[in-house]
Amino acid sequence: MFHPLARALHWLMAILILSMLFIGAGMVASVSERHETLIRIHKPLGIAILILAILRIAIRLRHRPPPLPADLPLWQKIAAYGSHLLLYALMVAMPLIGWAMVSASGEPVMLSASLRLPSILSANPVAFAWLRAAHGYLAYLLFLTVVVHVSAALYHGLIRRDGVLRSMTGPARPDTSG
Repeated sequence: MFHPLARALHWLMAILILSMLFIGAGMVASVSERHETLIRIHKPLGIAILILAILRIAIRLRHRPPPLPADLPLWQKIAAYGSHLLLYALMVAMPLIGWAMVSASGEPVMLSASLRLPSILSANPVAFAWLRAAHGYLAYLLFLTVVVHVSAALYHGLIRRDGVLRSMTGPARPDTSG
């Protein structure tokens, strides 16, 4: 069973990351007045995800996750570990790249009307363009990784019924399917 704080952060971050993906898609698809509103939501949400991701990593290092089922094929174990590493890397990299991108644009990195983050890069149009493209491509990779993660969770919960999904959703319940 995952540590209760790890489970709570998992589900909070799932909501935040899915929200962020849809907000990001809305931002790039819109030139209306909603664009600025979405940006004002996107920036602080990204920093919140960065902080929560660092907290999740610390909790994961302190409270090891439960082992995968012993009968799980090796390739699936490798895929599970690899996809989790990728998710954690993207949860840290995406906000940092976004922060660097805004810094490279030369604009102040504002989280609200009065809260400004320091720039982590000096203004540089070439770096801005590169970071903007990287942020977009990594967003697609994050979306794909989330889809694979959810698919694997459903496979474990609905087909294998091996307790992997239950370890993240709450206390174990006895299987009454017979």
